[in-house]
Amino acid sequence: MKSERLGTLTQLAFGNRASQAYLALVAAATVYVTIDTAFVHHEDASFAGIWLFLLAAPTVFGFFFVGSMFGDAVSSAAWFMYTALVMSVLIQSVALGFFVRLLRGRPRSAHPQGA
Repeated sequence: MKSERLGTLTQLAFGNRASQAYLALVAAATVYVTIDTAFVHHEDASFAGIWLFLLAAPTVFGFFFVGSMFGDAVSSAAWFMYTALVMSVLIQSVALGFFVRLLRGRPRSAHPQGA
């Protein structure tokens, strides 16, 4: 039973074009942020990382809200930020897959009554 649920979640997260496009966009932003952070010298702080947070919004802010309830030691830790980003992206990918499945499940009829 649990393997069926895991298979369904995996299919929703990775098995449709909308989720794949979203994950590809997140991967491209991650590569951009990594290259900008590692190889580009900035006089001030770079705002490249904001793209990842914008792509992970709004669920990432829910994780940060919950993390703030556990104190600054948790909410400001790097492991928490990375975990929140990854979980947010996966949750949103599953949500996209669910909406695609929901839209595909509707009958396609030109007439409202189906006749």
